[in-house]
Parts: sequence; structure tokens; C-alpha cells
Amino acid sequence: MEQKAVKDVPLTDKVIIITGGTSGIGEACGRHFAECGAKVVLASNQQEEGERLEQELRAEGRDACFVYTDVTSEQSVANLVDKTVKRHGRIDALHCNAGVWGQGRVTDFDDAAWDFLMGVNVKGVFYLAKHVVPVMEDQGKGVILITTSVAAFIGFPAHVLYCASKSSLEALIRCLATDHAGKIRVVGVCPGTIDTPMLAASCAGWDTPVKELYAEVEKKIPVRRLGQGADVAKAAAFLLSDDAAYINGTSLILDGGTMALPPW
Repeated sequence: MEQKAVKDVPLTDKVIIITGGTSGIGEACGRHFAECGAKVVLASNQQEEGERLEQELRAEGRDACFVYTDVTSEQSVANLVDKTVKRHGRIDALHCNAGVWGQGRVTDFDDAAWDFLMGVNVKGVFYLAKHVVPVMEDQGKGVILITTSVAAFIGFPAHVLYCASKSSLEALIRCLATDHAGKIRVVGVCPGTIDTPMLAASCAGWDTPVKELYAEVEKKIPVRRLGQGADVAKAAAFLLSDDAAYINGTSLILDGGTMALPPW
């Protein structure tokens, strides 16, 4: 099938892996990257959703494939990287986007909560970088994009582990950028309140309906709306493109102005 016209962001023929690529921000980014002409490898632990999204994108004439991946397993991550290289011969960009949410104060955490949340949000990114960096260094170039959060900079009540995990990623971006300078560019996209299944899950247990909660939050965001997956996808596509070649070791905050007006 002939591929449809692509959008203006120059991602044409770039091989991009995106983890957490079958839901929320990851799905929006995967769709947008593919529309921009990229060869997208969707990685996720959601088998049915991944296969369905691959079929949908391919039916639209996009170059997309799904690889089942558990980012907390080094073997699974190594398999993802190996399959991508075998399929495309290279990896131009990696978008580390898989993440989980957790609630609680420091007095509430235990080993299981730590291992789950930090395993996905932090250790998973370490595994991905560990296996993708050698490929990119052999190529002589590559871009790593990491989805962080304004939670890295704001002490959200009863979100101590989640905030700590996202803050760790901000430090990792700086370290990777300096450790692999000259060959690999490393950047972050730092979303605020984005309308995703994860956001909806964070509202569970409240007496107020989700729609009412969202309406109250929207009033407090300077742009007066929740962010959408497409907002993150457009920013991420720019950061992965050659147009962003001088942006390195830092994150783009995408929060509608939330951090300009704390506290909530």
C-alpha cells in the first residue's frame, strides 16, 4: 500500500523505538511519529493492544511493528533492541516512555511498592539505555528521549515514590548526555496534567466524579485545559528531529503553565 502524505516534522525514515507505546502518551506519540514518516517500533506489555495498533497503522500505510516488551526484564529489553536492529539495521531514536503511577507517603512504602514503581520508571530506562547506547555509538549518532514529569520538580502530596522516580530520570538525562557526548543526544519531555488512562486512575476513590475533578483542575492550569496526548507527541517529535540538534541534556516542560503558578 502506498504510504499517505506525512506531516511536516522531519522524521522521515527515522527508526524510533517507543516504550509504553500502546496507551496514553505513548500511543499518541507512536501514531504521530508514524504519521511523520518514521519507522516506529511500538514496545509494550499490552499484547492485544499492541497487535491491534500495529495492524491499524499498517493499514494506513505506516511503517510500524509491535514487540512485546517488559522493561523490568533486561532480557526482554535486549530482545526488543535485537529485533529492531534485525528489522531495520539501525536505531535512530529511543523514546523511553513506559511508566507507572503510585500513591503514598514515605511511611507507606515497602519493598514491593519500590520494586514495582522504580523498576518500571527508572530501572527500565537504565536497561533500555544500556542496550541501545552501544548500537547508537557504533552508528556514531542517535537520540534518546525520556518522558519525565513535572512531578520531578513539585512535591505532590502522597506521591513520594512517583516524584522520586521522575526526579531520577531528570538526573539520568544529564548524565547520559555527558557520558555519551558527541554521539548521542539525550533529552526529556516533561508533561504536566495530561488526559490519559493514568490520570483517570489517579482519580479513583474520590467522591467527586472524574469530569468534575478535571473541570476543577482545568481552572487552575493557566491555559485552562488539560493537556492531550497530541500535545506531548508534537513536542516529542520535534525533540527527536534534526531541527532540535542543539537541544541536549535538558527537558522541555509541557505543563500549560502549571509550574508558573504553584501551589495548587
